[in-house]
Amino acid sequence: MKALGIIFSNIHNETIDELTRKRTSASIPFGGRYRLIDFALSNIVSADIVNVGILAQKNYQSLMDHLGSGKDWDLSRRNGGLVIFPPYGSYKSDTLYSNRLEALISIRGYIEKNKEDLVVLMDCDSANVIDLNDVLEQHVANQADITIIYRHGKCGSDMASHMDLKMDETGRVIKADLKSKVGKITNSSINVWVINRRLLQCLLDDAVSQGLESFHRDILFNNIKSLKIFGYEHKGIYLHVNSMENYFKYNMALLEKENRDALFGDRNHRIYTKVRDSAPTRYGFEAKVENSFIADGCEIEGTVINSVLFRGVKVGKGTVVKNSILMQDTITGTNVSLNYVVTDKNVTIRDRNVLSGCEKIPYYLGKNTMV
Repeated sequence: MKALGIIFSNIHNETIDELTRKRTSASIPFGGRYRLIDFALSNIVSADIVNVGILAQKNYQSLMDHLGSGKDWDLSRRNGGLVIFPPYGSYKSDTLYSNRLEALISIRGYIEKNKEDLVVLMDCDSANVIDLNDVLEQHVANQADITIIYRHGKCGSDMASHMDLKMDETGRVIKADLKSKVGKITNSSINVWVINRRLLQCLLDDAVSQGLESFHRDILFNNIKSLKIFGYEHKGIYLHVNSMENYFKYNMALLEKENRDALFGDRNHRIYTKVRDSAPTRYGFEAKVENSFIADGCEIEGTVINSVLFRGVKVGKGTVVKNSILMQDTITGTNVSLNYVVTDKNVTIRDRNVLSGCEKIPYYLGKNTMV
């Protein structure tokens, strides 16, 4: 089934401000060598979707550097492939769009130009594996106008802002709440939708003519009775990165084999990322490593325990890194102690520094910081 993919890269910037001051939420580093957008893109290309548009609003230099021409996802093509949309003024004024609906209106011409029957809309604020082929097949089998992917279970605080769906025995949505209730059993949307392309064009035209503003309220919620909207339950791994606490929690979750296998172990749904061809990690004679996720290109002279290290990290002699996340090109001096610390890219920690946070509030060092 032919479909067009559209990814929102900036929608969740404000939910994790520390990591999005100099990048989009889509380009937040995750799991040692990936970015959050890798999971959305990999889900899309695994479904043989070859036309993908990415909406960027601000701070998207790192996103463009990571994606390049799209060749690492087999999206560097003469016809179609990967398209990155720079920010447009909204249809109302010269200001930039501020939500999904305004973003979609700004690329209506792109949606109309592509001739695929369906459109897959995705946020990229999570690490997950979604079988979009199955979603598309069920969408067609149900003769649905819109399909919303959701998770069934007890609602955590991270899903409180997500739509809660009520469905009949056929899976058709008959009622919805704009927000999920924390602690209750809910069918919370994970902000991935499939919609018929021509219908989307009509809905966008209506939004312009009527001055509509919200994709959730005006497109989904207000059309539950008039459109055939179905739910699709996602039962696989879903790591929702919407706060620094969750960012730390879910990176640490990858130290468990069960989670690694669920996210990276399916040969039919590989997670692709930018290839850097780094040298293998070098371990010194005094190096000690326990239960850690370490990318290529690192140099380990000290001790690393229960930690995630991205490419190019250097751990000096006598240094002890515990329960920490060190992003790309972080350098520690000698006799440094780090516990529950998150360092952004290109951080330098000089000799004999002692830094410590806690599991719910890790100590964060911003990009290019020296301490």
